[in-house]
Amino acid sequence: MIKLCVGVENVEDLSEWQVKRAKERAKKGKPTNPFHDTRMTPKRAEEMLAGGSIYWVIKNHIIVRQKLIGFEAVKDKEGKAMCRVHLDPELVRTKSRKKRPFQGWRYLEPGDAPPDIDGKGPALSADLEQALKEALAW
Repeated sequence: MIKLCVGVENVEDLSEWQVKRAKERAKKGKPTNPFHDTRMTPKRAEEMLAGGSIYWVIKNHIIVRQKLIGFEAVKDKEGKAMCRVHLDPELVRTKSRKKRPFQGWRYLEPGDAPPDIDGKGPALSADLEQALKEALAW
């Protein structure tokens, strides 16, 4: 699954936002795992739960993912049906991959998902990585 992460500048912002929300829910005695509410329930939910992740697009690049741990039917404040996507709290950095804006979420086929990076430093943008490859190839 791939989704735009609107309103954050980087992975650290996403982490801080999720930790803040988890603390707020803990004070109310609610579960603290992160989640994302969306209007559309995936038809391939069972397949996605078999090791799938949500890949977050931040500033036009896929740079981080979170493992999917469950889907739940919920209602919003107006009573509309929603799908709550439950996420593992661990943010896993991925190799940067440029992605144009889109609405909602999309399926991301396993072969199209960027690989994880080792966590020893920030992921390079796809443009910078290509420029370095070209510079080192001469």
